[in-house]
Amino acid sequence: MTRLLLIGAGGFLGSVARYLASGVVQTTMRSETFPYGTLAVNVVGCFVIGAVSHLSESRGAFTADTRAFLVVGVLGGFTTFSAFGNETVNLLRDSEPWLAWANVAANVAFCLASVWGGRAAAFLVWR
Repeated sequence: MTRLLLIGAGGFLGSVARYLASGVVQTTMRSETFPYGTLAVNVVGCFVIGAVSHLSESRGAFTADTRAFLVVGVLGGFTTFSAFGNETVNLLRDSEPWLAWANVAANVAFCLASVWGGRAAAFLVWR
C-alpha cells in the first residue's frame, strides 16, 4: 500500500510539473502547430530516467520505494507519451503529415539520446 501511495504522489507531482513545463515551452516557442512542449518534457524525462536508472543499477542509490516514486510516479506523470500519440494523430488528421513525422522522429531520436545522455552524465558525475 505504501508503494502505491508513493507512486500516486509522484504521479501528481510529475503531472503538475509536466503541465507547467510544457506550457512554458510551448508559449516560449510561439508555435500553435508543432508540440514543442510535449517534446521538451519527453526529452527531459528521458534524460532524468537515464540518470536515475544508472544510479540505481550501478550505485544502488535508490531503494525500491524511491525508484517507484521517481520512475513510475514522477517520471510517469511527467513524460507524455499519450499526449505525443494524440498530438501526432491530430497533425495527421489536420493534413500535416510532415509535421506528424517530424514529431515522431524528434521524439524518438531526442528521447533515446536523452536516456543515453542521462546515463552518461550520471556515470561522469558519480564515478
